[in-house]
Amino acid sequence: MVLLDFSLPKLWEAITGNVSTVAIFISIIVGIFLIAFWAEKIINRANERTESKKFRIHKITIIAMLSAIAIILNLFSFPLWFAPGFYKLDFSELPVLVGAFALGPVAGTTIEAVKILLNLVINGTGTAFIGEIANFVVGCAFVIPAAIVYYHKRTKKGAVVGLAAGTVVNLVVACLMNAYVLIPVYGKLFHMDVIGAGTAVNSLITDMTTFVLLAVAPFNLVKSVAVAVITILIYKPISRLITGVKDKQG
Repeated sequence: MVLLDFSLPKLWEAITGNVSTVAIFISIIVGIFLIAFWAEKIINRANERTESKKFRIHKITIIAMLSAIAIILNLFSFPLWFAPGFYKLDFSELPVLVGAFALGPVAGTTIEAVKILLNLVINGTGTAFIGEIANFVVGCAFVIPAAIVYYHKRTKKGAVVGLAAGTVVNLVVACLMNAYVLIPVYGKLFHMDVIGAGTAVNSLITDMTTFVLLAVAPFNLVKSVAVAVITILIYKPISRLITGVKDKQG
């Protein structure tokens, strides 16, 4: 559904032609970063955690590596049978979530932002930045709640509770963003009958409500659960490589 544009000059033209949208994008990024920052600061203070200068440098390196992995994984996607083909499943949230668990919600938010920005540089925007705003918000809606819970209580139980919380928040935000932002914008930009595309896949989809309930919600649920399960399976060995610290098992 997204119209790709590989030209940096075209990206700059899109930026200058959509200044207000870009300003909103930046404001949203800053706002979400502030939420992650204050949550992390409060948790660090409550748990009396501090970071050395050496670890902060190491942290920047890991964030850069995980961002690169995220953008690579973002290139590999595939549709699911119950949703229109423009909804494609990818696992780019996996390194974002691993980074957020190991290094905190600010690191996770940074990786998510870098992934979106790199995708803009590589592919440009075919949605006047609306799609990128929505992707960032929906991604953070999953990663930040999960990271906050786990960062506060670094146990297996904390990870499971955090992932469950992230899945619920992600589901709510994804449904709202699709219903009130993405679907109307895509329909207008591409002169596309989005609801009709849903009906072609599932005859029970007849309006915005059924589209969200029968396509958007299950798609995001499958994606969140898949990423959560893989994270549970791979996080421990990876986290030891990232931080050099063995997390307490619950």
